[in-house]
Amino acid sequence: MQKTKLKAYAKLIAQKGANVQKGQVVWITASLDQPEFVEMLVKECYALGAKRVTVDWQHLPLTVLDSKYVTLKNLSQVEEWQKQKMQYQVDNLPVRIYLESDDPDGLNKADQEKMAKARMAQYPIRKPYIDAIDNKYQWCIAAVPSIAWAKKVFPEDKPKLAVERLWSAILFTSRALGNPIENWTEHNKNLHSKCELLNAMKLRSLHYTSAQGTDLKVGLLPNANFLAGSESTLGNNIEFNPNIPSEEVFTTPKAGAAEGIVYATKPLSYQGVLIEDFSMEFKDGKVVKVSARKNQAQLEQMVSMDKGAAMLGECALVPQDSPIAVSDILFYNTLFDENASCHLALGRGFSNCVQNYEKYTQEEFDAMGVNTSMIHVDFMIGSDTLDIVGTTEDGKDVQIFKNGHWAI
Repeated sequence: MQKTKLKAYAKLIAQKGANVQKGQVVWITASLDQPEFVEMLVKECYALGAKRVTVDWQHLPLTVLDSKYVTLKNLSQVEEWQKQKMQYQVDNLPVRIYLESDDPDGLNKADQEKMAKARMAQYPIRKPYIDAIDNKYQWCIAAVPSIAWAKKVFPEDKPKLAVERLWSAILFTSRALGNPIENWTEHNKNLHSKCELLNAMKLRSLHYTSAQGTDLKVGLLPNANFLAGSESTLGNNIEFNPNIPSEEVFTTPKAGAAEGIVYATKPLSYQGVLIEDFSMEFKDGKVVKVSARKNQAQLEQMVSMDKGAAMLGECALVPQDSPIAVSDILFYNTLFDENASCHLALGRGFSNCVQNYEKYTQEEFDAMGVNTSMIHVDFMIGSDTLDIVGTTEDGKDVQIFKNGHWAI
């Protein structure tokens, strides 16, 4: 891939994605696949005035080894240095940039049950730190191709060509060609205008139906807004784009208000394992039955991680003509696949969807119906037969989506 295009992409992530400010500390999380691009990104952060940029390198095979050889007791511990690192984040609010490139099948050989139990044991310790920084710092998730990921997406190609093709797909769907900064300024404007239309309707529920068999009604919070594109931090009001790419318009539904069945239309990569051809049945707001052709046990484990894991935390609307859908590529990566399709998410809801959210405590969010969970897992339900009808607070039905496209 041409270096000029990669430098422009790195600038997009640092400037429009994370929006690094002069004097800020930046933490980048990346795998070992694209050191040259990571170096470009670090340079862009320093060019914007970052005080210090630190890269936290990760490697899935090491996670597999940990799951096999570290005892559950030790794997479940949160070490003192880890607590100090989380406290540093609370005190200093470093900018976080996450570069995704993992092999979609990279944790197939890991001890999934042990890893899940360790995460459940650690979560009560980590949660106060997570709550303390919520909505207060800039963050951005973007992607770079690894050989393993590229070969999963383009299995017929040789590794070098597969990586090049995946780079091209990432840059196209991330609106990173031409003038990326201008592209995203205009894109954010369009997304925000769609939110204004939806918020003016005062919707109280969404009813999803499709030829795949989906028939699901989801209740919405009366004081929650639809959001999209760029967001702003609490306190210093710094605008940033948390996801590159992003095509979704989303809101936080009311926990415990979902009835019916929903069928996924794309595979779900969860904890390095692909769950395929699956459905979920909801009653009284909770998942009561799941079915999957492949890796059903992983799906069952996911919805039982904690009390909130079986309830919805997000409703996201994405038309079938989004750039990712038009690319006709199955990325096996939620960052991309969720932006090709309408989707739902199990687990944690977004408190910043609530109007005047800065005024509420965590206990008040819980009381009003913002779901709490250690997970937030998006799964795709969109198709060219998906219809969504919204019901307003005065009982009027409004067609929101028709055959997978906006109807408003």
